[in-house]
Amino acid sequence: MQLRAAAISFAFLTMSAAILACDGGSRGTMPVLPSEDRSASSPSTKIKHVIIVIQENRSFDNFFATFPGADGTTTGQAAAMPGSIANSCPVPITKPTTIPLTEVNLLGKGFPPSYGYTPNQDLDHIYSGFLLDHDQGKMDGFDLEGSGARGSGTPACTYPYQYVNPKDIVPYWDMAQQYVLADHTFQTQGSGSFTSHQDLIAGGTGLSSTEALIDTPSYFPWGCDGNPQHLVTAVIKRGGKVYEYGGPFPCLTYSTMRDLLDAKSVSWKFYAVKVYPYTNCPKCQGAGIWSAFDAIKAVRYSSEWKDNISSPPTNVLTDISNKKLPAVSWITPNGVDSDHPATGSDTGPSWVASIVNAVGQSSYWDSTAIVILWDDWGGFYDHVAPPEPRDWQGGPGFRVPMLIVSPYVKPHVEHTQYEFGSVLRFIEDNWSLGSLGKNDAHSTSIGNAFDFNMKPRAFKVIPSKYPSVFFLRRPPSGLPPDTE
Repeated sequence: MQLRAAAISFAFLTMSAAILACDGGSRGTMPVLPSEDRSASSPSTKIKHVIIVIQENRSFDNFFATFPGADGTTTGQAAAMPGSIANSCPVPITKPTTIPLTEVNLLGKGFPPSYGYTPNQDLDHIYSGFLLDHDQGKMDGFDLEGSGARGSGTPACTYPYQYVNPKDIVPYWDMAQQYVLADHTFQTQGSGSFTSHQDLIAGGTGLSSTEALIDTPSYFPWGCDGNPQHLVTAVIKRGGKVYEYGGPFPCLTYSTMRDLLDAKSVSWKFYAVKVYPYTNCPKCQGAGIWSAFDAIKAVRYSSEWKDNISSPPTNVLTDISNKKLPAVSWITPNGVDSDHPATGSDTGPSWVASIVNAVGQSSYWDSTAIVILWDDWGGFYDHVAPPEPRDWQGGPGFRVPMLIVSPYVKPHVEHTQYEFGSVLRFIEDNWSLGSLGKNDAHSTSIGNAFDFNMKPRAFKVIPSKYPSVFFLRRPPSGLPPDTE
């Protein structure tokens, strides 16, 4: 079920790792185009704070299939299964067909018991899984993928064809009804969490004009704290050839939003679970895999690792209450709060609601935009093919949900085509930062979803199952939340 790489020589691996991890050379450095003025930049809109809340592994149809006015569906296309898969599936698909999406709860329970599926299982959502699901734009290969993040488990069969009962994700639907639901937001790349989180801080993962990271490092942690022997998959533009674990050690030198923000003295923080170096705590090395700046050498090995990377994620709640919220924030969750399949937890919607409520009930409300999105499709069915033309790095990827919460938006479904770079583009424009020149440069800013001529709307509390005190009092799990 996975692409298999050509053999890569030990010398090539060593050279790749050395160039990025050891000598701090220029390989992988992309142009940064800010103004030379390093004085603090004032926002050009009423927004003084942007918070990016990053959840995990849900397609748009999986969460908002039945949302009024949105481009959702409750049926899906499935390709004919080869015998090796059909013989293992409780519902074999013997010819291309349309099948209904099964309504399930957030934990994946809802398929008839006779189907034999294990509820809440993970699904294939790496680059090879994307190609399988996408099927050259036909969007009918989801029944052919495997279970497990790398599709190496038993066939997933029709399990990816599901959508979550709105009653199980009420806070998300409440936000969508009150604010903005963007129903044509696409991942920057068709891949899993590592590249998605990099895309949300860097606008892309190009190392040069011919090489880019397209998949997850081979082991934890995903960054400078990882084992140097664990390398990253790279795609080579020459013929589009994929080398599995043939890329450099993931301690990278390309430019990120950090460079643009620092150049203009705009404050920022990345809230995430603590990263445990590979030499310590073998049982919890995966706990910090969504800490994207761990893979950025200039942050990991500077004072910014202490000053700008904040653990645990609940620190954002105390920063809000203590009036220490920076201008730009990224928030990744404790694994059990992530909405990721296979966690066995239903706390994700409440976790996000706790952030929104904290802002809404504070003095920050009138000057803040909260963007909530899911990093990749997680292997779940979605009926909308990514737009063409696709770039050589493997993007755009599939649709994911995106919510925009702010006192300066009117309730609506926004049909504009957005990519992850659209969020970065808004930040760049709002603080006159310049551009990273990657996905941000050609993405439409989310700014068109706002109306800055309107008076700020009064905030209404988002009801949720678990209050914010639940998250503040609960100790971090310290467990790996994911493998992709």
